[in-house]
Amino acid sequence: MLIEPTVEKLRSMKLQTMAQDFVEQQQKPDTAGLCFEERFGLLVDAEYLARENQRQQRHLKEAKLKQSAACLEEIDYQARRGLDKAHMRRLATCLWVQEHHNVIITGATGTGKTFLACALGQQACRKGHRVLYRRASRLFDELLLARADGTYVRLLAKLARTDVLIVDDWALTPPREQERHDLLEVLEDRTENGSTIMTSQLPTGHWHEQIGDPTLADAILDRILHKAYKIELKGASMRKESQKPLEA
Repeated sequence: MLIEPTVEKLRSMKLQTMAQDFVEQQQKPDTAGLCFEERFGLLVDAEYLARENQRQQRHLKEAKLKQSAACLEEIDYQARRGLDKAHMRRLATCLWVQEHHNVIITGATGTGKTFLACALGQQACRKGHRVLYRRASRLFDELLLARADGTYVRLLAKLARTDVLIVDDWALTPPREQERHDLLEVLEDRTENGSTIMTSQLPTGHWHEQIGDPTLADAILDRILHKAYKIELKGASMRKESQKPLEA
């Protein structure tokens, strides 16, 4: 049997991995004893796995995570941080993304809020979800610029299509009036359609006061905190501890 025409047809259909595996099968003595269904199944599995890996890499690139290497497997579960392993295992399933729930991560500076948010974002990418990371200040700058150049509606649509939007370092300073309105627009589009991860040094009990406008604060917090998993990180700054001098 001439395999070259078959290989060329597979490649022309952009089934590159299947074509490569088909060639390799001809060179492996142990595959000769397999029936057609088994060999074909191996080819399909190889192509499917390659495409899944490509999709994950594409999603991770598009996510622009601040800490791209962050992953749930590397979480430090020291007791002083207040992280619950069972709770994190539930989040690792990404069922919260499918149900359009939010995740709120609060804690002092250096306690690992950004790492945890990025780890959850990477896990969502692994599960096939589209993720986008933005610092709150950068997000507001983009929305302001989009208003000025006429791409505001397009940017809102992009944010609405994202399965998981990570807003890092929210409420460091009181938002300006336009920022309050922009945030409400973003959250309104995402309600029942997407999930949002928000990190903040400020406890959620102080968010209403920080937002300022009572009416907008009520609307914003209803959309953020309703159906949200809350994680409060405790302990001293992990960055400071990592910089401790070595003992003699």
